[in-house]
Amino acid sequence: MNLPKVPRTPPTVLVREPEDVLSVRPVLWRIHRTQGGHVLAWNRMRSFGPLLTMRYDPHPEPTGTSAEGVLYTAAGLATALAETFQATRLVDSRSFAPQVTAWTPTRDLRLLDLTGSWALRNGAAFSLATAPKSTCRAWARQIRATWPDLDGLSTPSTMTGGTNVVLWNPARSSLPATPDFSRPLAEPTLHAITTRIARHELGYRVI
Repeated sequence: MNLPKVPRTPPTVLVREPEDVLSVRPVLWRIHRTQGGHVLAWNRMRSFGPLLTMRYDPHPEPTGTSAEGVLYTAAGLATALAETFQATRLVDSRSFAPQVTAWTPTRDLRLLDLTGSWALRNGAAFSLATAPKSTCRAWARQIRATWPDLDGLSTPSTMTGGTNVVLWNPARSSLPATPDFSRPLAEPTLHAITTRIARHELGYRVI
């Protein structure tokens, strides 16, 4: 009998070693809408979920407003661009007035490291990061329930291979009142920088 590389249902008992939890304070990047429906502040977690389009929502099913929150970030601007505009591979600086925001957490984050061997030792594989999103959400819920003290996950981007940081409720206390950087994506200097990244690193079009 061949077992799946990534079971759709995670084990009821998960294990971890001390080295599986990172204690880090990276600069985090996020590209977020400032106009249109469902606009959230740059440091506001989304409590509505789980969303079918998202990979690590910890919200219980069925979809609705819950006590759980999630905030998707990247450890670099290129990865943030690739993730945000992956559906069309078009960096749209106009629709919904996107803002590029970066900040440094006010304390070290405790993140489960999915870039190492943790998944393999829990009956899955490194390919957990590229499994169907419904499978990833099931694992996210189990991780959240098992270790409610974790701030979230450090996981490889399926687009660039860079680092994504998924923040959950405990990370709320790490969010600063003001970011280190926040500008409209359409701002000329930032637009020029993102155009260079999009064209030469990502192969994305830009408007």
